[in-house]
Amino acid sequence: MKYRRLGGSGLKVSEISLGSWLTYGGYVERENAVNSIKTAYDLGINFFDTANVYEKGAAEELVGETLKAYPRESYVLATKAFWPMGDGPNDRGLSRKHIMEQVHASLKRLKHDYVDIFYCHRHDAETPLEETLRAIDDLVRQGKVLYVGVSEWQASQIAEALGVADRYLLDRIVVNQPEYNMFNRYIEKEIMPLSERSGIGQVVFCPLAQGLLTGKYTSVSDIPQDSRAAKLEWMRKGITEEKINKVKQLEGIAGELGISMGNLALAWILRNRNVASALVGASRPEQVTENAKASGVELSEDVLNRIEDILK
Repeated sequence: MKYRRLGGSGLKVSEISLGSWLTYGGYVERENAVNSIKTAYDLGINFFDTANVYEKGAAEELVGETLKAYPRESYVLATKAFWPMGDGPNDRGLSRKHIMEQVHASLKRLKHDYVDIFYCHRHDAETPLEETLRAIDDLVRQGKVLYVGVSEWQASQIAEALGVADRYLLDRIVVNQPEYNMFNRYIEKEIMPLSERSGIGQVVFCPLAQGLLTGKYTSVSDIPQDSRAAKLEWMRKGITEEKINKVKQLEGIAGELGISMGNLALAWILRNRNVASALVGASRPEQVTENAKASGVELSEDVLNRIEDILK
């Protein structure tokens, strides 16, 4: 496993990281979830991601409990807050009240004293940025959070937050967590250039487009019954015949290189040095083992050009 600096910080994270969205604490059998985390750690993956809202805290409990078996300094743990955790008017968003309450609740579920990264899970238009960033800065000063991150913020929102942090000498954002894969490249236009200038690294989710880029879907009319797409309508909508045909062409390149389609998709993401880590999900330990093989795979300029021709 290879490691990269997280943005302009000194923190080093594995090129492949393991997340718990739609998997741990509910969808995936507990034994498989625990063994997937253990396998990841054994393979050198040192970066584990969760959030308060994933299965209403159950994912944090499972991730935290499993990681307690390892030395705390040997891994990087991230969580998030923004989405509703209750029915009350203050049970959501990025107010000081919600952030403070949710970080403490997350630490309790994780059974940890601190998290390495705390993400603002989305942008909150109803809370002043200074309030949000000052609350996180206080948590940093208390040692409960080490690094500040955001997820799915627009470039203008990130730029404004950087300005507020600099104006009031608050801890700066060092990591952004957006969706990014061969079929979703919106961050390339504005967010990546801003991030490169500002010392912000990308930790991207859905790098395999919910499994589409592994080649497991051969037709929109033949979705495997044991797949998440068979159970989730919004996921099925992202699977089209056009995309499936492109994946089939990409599989030819992967075959020439002697790697899996999934590894090709992950290596393509890691071609960009602004990406610190590709965040994968796994229902079984074998999937973690396969995804970890993408770390260190270098794609030549010719291969990248051929991929670009197919994607266009």
